[in-house]
Amino acid sequence: MVLDFSQNGISVIFEITDKKKVALKNFAYEGVCCCEEKPIKWRPALELHISGGNQDDHHGAKHTGTSGFFSLCYEEHKYYENEYGNKLELSLCDDKLRTIINYQFYKDLSLVRTWTTVENILSEDVGLEYVSSFAYTGLSEDSPRVRIPHSSWKREANWKDYSIEELGLDRNCDFSMNRITASNTGMWSCKEYLPMGAYYDEKSTLMWQIESNGSWQWEIGDIADMLYLRLSGPTEQENQWHKELKPGEVFESVKTALSFGADFDSALETMTKYRRILFQNSETNKKMPIIFNDYMHCLWADPTTEKMLPVIDKAAEVGAEYYCMDAGWYADGTWWETVGEWLPQEKRFPKGINEVFDHIRSKRMVPGIWLELEVMGIGCPLAEKFEDECFFMRHGRRVIDHGRYQLDFRNKKVRDYTTSIVDRVVQEYGVGYIKSDYNIEGGVGTEVNADSFGDGLLENNRAYLEWIDEIRAKYPDLVLEGCSSGGLRMDYAHLEKHHLLSVSDQIDWRHTANIAAAIPTAVLPEQALIWTYPRKENSENAVVFNMVNAMLQRMNLSGEITALDERQFALVKEGVECYKRIRNDIANFVPFYPMEIPKYGDGWLCLGMKTNERRMLAVWRMDSKENELEIPLDFEVEDVKIFYPSSADCAVSKIHGGIKVSLPGTYTAVILEV
Repeated sequence: MVLDFSQNGISVIFEITDKKKVALKNFAYEGVCCCEEKPIKWRPALELHISGGNQDDHHGAKHTGTSGFFSLCYEEHKYYENEYGNKLELSLCDDKLRTIINYQFYKDLSLVRTWTTVENILSEDVGLEYVSSFAYTGLSEDSPRVRIPHSSWKREANWKDYSIEELGLDRNCDFSMNRITASNTGMWSCKEYLPMGAYYDEKSTLMWQIESNGSWQWEIGDIADMLYLRLSGPTEQENQWHKELKPGEVFESVKTALSFGADFDSALETMTKYRRILFQNSETNKKMPIIFNDYMHCLWADPTTEKMLPVIDKAAEVGAEYYCMDAGWYADGTWWETVGEWLPQEKRFPKGINEVFDHIRSKRMVPGIWLELEVMGIGCPLAEKFEDECFFMRHGRRVIDHGRYQLDFRNKKVRDYTTSIVDRVVQEYGVGYIKSDYNIEGGVGTEVNADSFGDGLLENNRAYLEWIDEIRAKYPDLVLEGCSSGGLRMDYAHLEKHHLLSVSDQIDWRHTANIAAAIPTAVLPEQALIWTYPRKENSENAVVFNMVNAMLQRMNLSGEITALDERQFALVKEGVECYKRIRNDIANFVPFYPMEIPKYGDGWLCLGMKTNERRMLAVWRMDSKENELEIPLDFEVEDVKIFYPSSADCAVSKIHGGIKVSLPGTYTAVILEV
């Protein structure tokens, strides 16, 4: 039996054998799989492995030949329309488990969201070791290449392009022990890679994202002379995750999304539109307020009333609408290992912390505050008043990382405590903005009330997001910024719930350009908060460069705002005014890359943003020796003009197939409207 659910340019075809085994026969973009005649044994629609099961394959570390395929059989399927589009629920069953493969399709999008639910129908426990959120064997082999988004602190969204052979997947027999894989273990979902990837050839691109704010894994490998893709949340092998499923209990895997396009830009456009469906924005944040945060090259986590008042005045003068007081407000001197009480330090605010918040409001800005509620410092007096089960525990001891304990959000005492902190800063201080940071790595997880460390981690992470939902429901006008030492949780489990994301802690404005240009591959432009931090030592070109970094996404103003000279300040103010002219378009912007995704070492960078009515380009000349750049565009150019700055030492003109830009000096930048 063949079940064909093809739509929106995606071929999605399942095959069910006489023995009721289920294979994903075809998953391709406007094409037919070249492997449809291969043995169905190696083309499972689901990989699932249970404790004590036989992984019947010469697999090495690969997630192939898992026990689920050999025991699970087709039971039924449901296919119906819902608010998003069409939904497929494909049920497979054996004597232990009932699993449902979920495919959510979306109207007019070449994309599918996938996940798996597993129910124990036995009268005894069943151990889960691996559950795929998506499995397909039969990827195109027409000179395929893989794009992997490496990521790190201050070097986020660093995409690199490889042939499969460069990654060790040489094809000299029908299968190997090799695989191309990326994974994350722990709380920082993006500390080494973004939970994304792309597989492409000359005809199409398949892009995926794994929506996990913790551990995850994907792999591409070869089997039976075919190439496969597996996406999952935590696994036992990679992430120390094991789930002992009780009778009647249901486990749901993390969700994944896969988009198709003729090329990378079109697959990214589809993924961007899908992310907007996921993103739970608020009416307050839809106004796209301009944020000033006093950390970066400004007060550097050392706020006092005396220091803040002049900064507040200048932030208001330049056009900021929110002012966020960053870290250090709760400590006398060192603050790292004492966090947890979240009480203002009297020496910093002799007349009380509300003096500065009242001053912010008097300047017609909304006050904000920095918190790090998922941790408690080992030097915090409250740490001894909280029981061990309030924290991550491993081997009978509290987990300590970088001088902090990791709080467990499954614990009611923890949730009540963190909610009380939010209540105080909102109700007593009147803040309308919280920068919620996270600066440690809680590691593989916790043993408290968990079947494995990874099980404790996954359940904590899900409980944390549920808590965020509770806070948002309680304070619907509160704007929540997610930050994890910059962009170390740049995933759409986390981003679905947070209005904004601080994408990097990069302190060098030149390197910030590389990050800002690549971030739209991972984060919606209306969520991506980009630092712009002009300093008194900056040339006018450097001030402009800073502003260009943030112009097409979300502006996070900071820097030595009180020390700028008249001309420098005027360039910042002009940048804010220009930003306000286009900010209503940003929530509809779709990114495109006329010169491919920027890489470190590129002499020029270019980021495009488009709506149906508008095309904007950010162009940065880095250290290139060439002062001219030809930018190819796939649409007819009627006109091109400089949008910012008005005084740009820049020449632009139309040429056949695009535009030409001239920037005379290195490390200069401009915003163009085409």
